[in-house]
Amino acid sequence: MKAIAAGMLLACVLTGAASGQAALTYQKPPADIEALLDAPPTPLVRVSPDHSVLLVQQPQTFPTIAEVAQPRYRLAGIRFNPATNGPSREVSTVKMWLQPTGGTEKPIAGLPENLKASHAAWSPDSKHVAFVDKVEGPDAGLQLWVADVASASAHRVGTVRLNAVLGGPCEWLPDSSGLLCKIVPQGRGPAPASNEVPAGPNVEENLGKVTPARTYEDLLKTPADEAIFEYYATSEVAVVPLNGPVQILPMKGLIEAAQPSPDGRFVLATAFHRPFSYALPVENFPATASVLTLKTGVTKELSDHPLLDNLPIAFDAVEAGPREYSWRSDAPATLVWVEAGDGGDPKVKVAVRDRVVELAAPFEGNGATLLELPMRFRSIEWCNDHLAMASEARWSDRKIAMVTFDPSTPGAKTTTLYEGSSQDRYHSPGRPLTDMNARGEPVLRLTSDGKGIYFFSPGATPEGDLPFVGVMPIAGGAEKVLWRSANKVYTEPVSLLSDGKVLVRHESESVSPNYFVVILPQKSGRPSQMAQVTHFPLPYAGMKLPTKHLIQYRRADGLELTATLWLPAGYTKSQGPLPTLMEAYPAEFKTRAAAGQVNGSPFRFPRIGAGSPVFFTQTGYAVLENASIPIIGEGDAQPNDTYVEQLVAGAKAAIDYGASLGVVDPKRVAVMGHSYGAFMTANLLAHSDMFRAGIARSGAYNRTLTPFGFQAEERTYWEAPDVYNKMSPFSYADKITTPILLIHGEADDNQGTFPIQSERFYVALKGHGATVRLVFLPLEAHGYEAHESLSHMLWEMNRWLDTYVKPADPMTSGMKAP
Repeated sequence: MKAIAAGMLLACVLTGAASGQAALTYQKPPADIEALLDAPPTPLVRVSPDHSVLLVQQPQTFPTIAEVAQPRYRLAGIRFNPATNGPSREVSTVKMWLQPTGGTEKPIAGLPENLKASHAAWSPDSKHVAFVDKVEGPDAGLQLWVADVASASAHRVGTVRLNAVLGGPCEWLPDSSGLLCKIVPQGRGPAPASNEVPAGPNVEENLGKVTPARTYEDLLKTPADEAIFEYYATSEVAVVPLNGPVQILPMKGLIEAAQPSPDGRFVLATAFHRPFSYALPVENFPATASVLTLKTGVTKELSDHPLLDNLPIAFDAVEAGPREYSWRSDAPATLVWVEAGDGGDPKVKVAVRDRVVELAAPFEGNGATLLELPMRFRSIEWCNDHLAMASEARWSDRKIAMVTFDPSTPGAKTTTLYEGSSQDRYHSPGRPLTDMNARGEPVLRLTSDGKGIYFFSPGATPEGDLPFVGVMPIAGGAEKVLWRSANKVYTEPVSLLSDGKVLVRHESESVSPNYFVVILPQKSGRPSQMAQVTHFPLPYAGMKLPTKHLIQYRRADGLELTATLWLPAGYTKSQGPLPTLMEAYPAEFKTRAAAGQVNGSPFRFPRIGAGSPVFFTQTGYAVLENASIPIIGEGDAQPNDTYVEQLVAGAKAAIDYGASLGVVDPKRVAVMGHSYGAFMTANLLAHSDMFRAGIARSGAYNRTLTPFGFQAEERTYWEAPDVYNKMSPFSYADKITTPILLIHGEADDNQGTFPIQSERFYVALKGHGATVRLVFLPLEAHGYEAHESLSHMLWEMNRWLDTYVKPADPMTSGMKAP
């Protein structure tokens, strides 16, 4: 059993001229950095199904370390708070209000005094918004609340405690009369008592079965773990009406999801059950799919799959048998699921990779095959009796396709709307739009003549993203662009309010995001007329912000690359080149054409996230953010076969180009990264002498500890031992002489980046006389959360940079204990 208790001690290893350890309280970075960290996040919006009102939600900033230190269990690959029966980490909404698309904002009366809301959802009739409020203290738990739009007032619904251990707890009923919820079982007894005195050894065994698995955190380890997990994850399902008594349904267990049918007569449920696994997370546990008839209480089991412990390592591997049960959104009560034509193994050569099967109420028989796909099924969007759209993909060559078909004619011919590479952003049509129908189910949004499907696209171009609204002809053919963001700004479509109006999120380098309504179609050569809907304040009011520039350059082999160059406010080239921090995250590609494409927009407002390198422009550094580090393997070649060579070439190209501009001092450059970027950082220090220092956060450094694959690598250690060893900076610890700062969340929950990765890398480095510092952030997972942790992280990074990068003479640099 693994329970995290409160703790405030920061374990920190200080390394200067000699090794040592010291207790250290949380520190704060310079005031200009702290001010950026504390800027409020931009509010989020949810559009009502009738497109008339926005629910505006203000997310919380960062929780305190005391909040992060609340009790939590780490079991079966998930983390939950036993007091609330909900997730232990969640970004809550702390303020919400209503904003008509044509009118003034309306505050919501009656909200909880200390609002910590999540899972907000509009009712199908647009008259109410449901949300979950997290209550702490003696009455801790998750409560269901509803806001009435007409009166702009909120109240609690029912007295049940919701259960969100295995996912979102509630869904609206199709008639908007109430919600279907997972709740803490009525009369649940006391939690299983933990006993620190073992009754015997804990044993795992495998009797000759091939059961490969990637590396997972937070797994079950003991029978006590199993009992605790089962206790807190068990739910009952209930109908919670807006008015009237709660109806407890005859459905109880480790329920992952419970979904009402579009006509409201049935409930589709998926539930896990024993035997559990000590090697895999909960999503691999045995599970049943079943349908409950609400009127009679009778349950029909659809399938029961065993423990998924023998799936191939390949990314396109899936379970054999029925999977991904759902309701067909355009039909009253028709189940849909997918079955693999290759037994779940993508290496098996077959003409049909996946089949889509449907079965209408009363759910008798084996179902009818609607669609056969040559690639792996990804998603399906329903529209009506004669139109649906499916997406399929293949990992090995990154191919994707979107096809339409007629659901009324099983096995009918498909029409290909788009086919290409999933990594080709320049030619992607975007995503199809859906709207809620009268039952609250998503269906494809068609043009008024019924001949086209609306699409929203990021609109990637060589100059950066220019999002657009398009229409794809159902009969096939080229996508027609109805509206596109203007140049020098970033305007992103959010919701199609009508055939003639679209809600957009508009921003620029100097204007923070707000929501506007624009008219369709856009008149050729003319800027769009925009009517402002929201008026969110500037988050960085009174602060001096850095300037940014999209730079484009070439790798030595001619590959086009990009980075965002940030310069301190007021900087001019006359001041000379600056000490520089380069940040990157390598990405694997199957084609050079896709690898060289521009990602993102240089014209967005500079929102500086907690993990950003841009903070350090405030203390005098140039920053090369998101420098392109593509790792390419075309045809039968695998990207990682030349990982190190391409890594070094990409980093060198960014530094050389920055130096050619006169703003980057090539003799004073540091490199940093998080997760796979940390892995990159350590490798660059091991295989080049381009950097003064490195900062690696929450990385993995020894790939033999992730032997069944990592990142985009499908081969196992035994299939490609040379690749694993060459890519592991741990193998070259004796070659790393550049100062490196290692930071890691003490409770990292990410696949492969166990804290021991940093522990053992630190030991290897100091054993060879390296200048290295290891900082563990108590209670933090792969992404750091507490304000104290983030402030301290920035203090550590700034101190490291000022010590080893900023001085003109590297011989004068040196770390002093705080």
